[in-house]
Amino acid sequence: MNRFLKGMDISGLNEIEKNAGVYYDHGIARDPVLIFRDYGINLARIRLWNDPYDLNGEPYGAGTTDLKTVIALAKRAQDAGLLWLLDFHYSDFWADPGKQILPKAWKNYDFEELKTAVYSYTKSVLQTLKKENLHPDYIAVGNEITNGLCWPVCKIPAYDRIAALVSQGIIASREEFPSSKIMIHLDQGGNTELYRKWFAEYFRNGGKDFDAIGLSFYPAWHGTLENLRENLEELSRKYDKELIIAETSYPFTTEDYAKYEDYLKDGRKGPAIKPEFEKRLPYPVSKEGQCAFMKELMSTVSKFGNGFIYWGGELIPRKGSSWASPSALEYIHEKGPGGNEWANQAVFDYDGEVLPVMETIKNF
Repeated sequence: MNRFLKGMDISGLNEIEKNAGVYYDHGIARDPVLIFRDYGINLARIRLWNDPYDLNGEPYGAGTTDLKTVIALAKRAQDAGLLWLLDFHYSDFWADPGKQILPKAWKNYDFEELKTAVYSYTKSVLQTLKKENLHPDYIAVGNEITNGLCWPVCKIPAYDRIAALVSQGIIASREEFPSSKIMIHLDQGGNTELYRKWFAEYFRNGGKDFDAIGLSFYPAWHGTLENLRENLEELSRKYDKELIIAETSYPFTTEDYAKYEDYLKDGRKGPAIKPEFEKRLPYPVSKEGQCAFMKELMSTVSKFGNGFIYWGGELIPRKGSSWASPSALEYIHEKGPGGNEWANQAVFDYDGEVLPVMETIKNF
């Protein structure tokens, strides 16, 4: 088995640093990518949006992770000696089980045109990375595609279309980077029945083979750690794939961070994990609870899987850094407000100081 992967999604770093975000390790300001490396992180995850700008060229926010941004972050990761994962969303902004919105350039495409677009776009991106001497160690074809991708054309229950579209991304990835490992990523990591059905349908409908199953596991929404263990155990028996928790996190406080986002006093979203969520969680919402959760998660995954990726670890709250701009909200058909909703689940406190959970990760 390969070494245990300890990953960190770093997609928001550039935006936060541009908005005066500074990261500290025991009071010393440092490059956060190097902080992650020195605390045992060996893989960086970076998301890619097709065109995260409105028609006037204004950015959508949340890192505005276009190809130029991905290249800059990937260079930082590679220069630090980290493996890295490229996460295709095949959307201009957030894609997840609740939304998989077609890129603006593809909005009128039929199914055959979408297959061509996914193949051509994937291939073009990877060719550009190759020219920059960047080699993704993992490529995720879609992000949390539990309910499909490129809606409404390839949405559950159209597994035949989903399998065909994902396969186009896999084919292009294999052609450009044959040594990269291909991931298919779903959410609800504690839902064994969902994974059982999804992958049975994918292969029944001729989906191309791949290398890794990515699972999102957030304990406030995705079941218990025992549920996760049961799912990983079954997947490890059924499929010869790497099993990676592609997203996870845990809150270290329920204290709000409004003073760090004062520009949004009348319209900030605030933390996704609020005090009333604590009863859903296996450990107290505290620095100690965050450490305990990660220790148990790593122990669980190490028995049946290959590693984890912490999501939002870099998301310290700063004025000017938001999960969605007004034009982005219009694109995804959601109401605001903006601001940071993950800061109390980061691996730095609100002032940017590294939290004890990083020692827990380092020492596992």
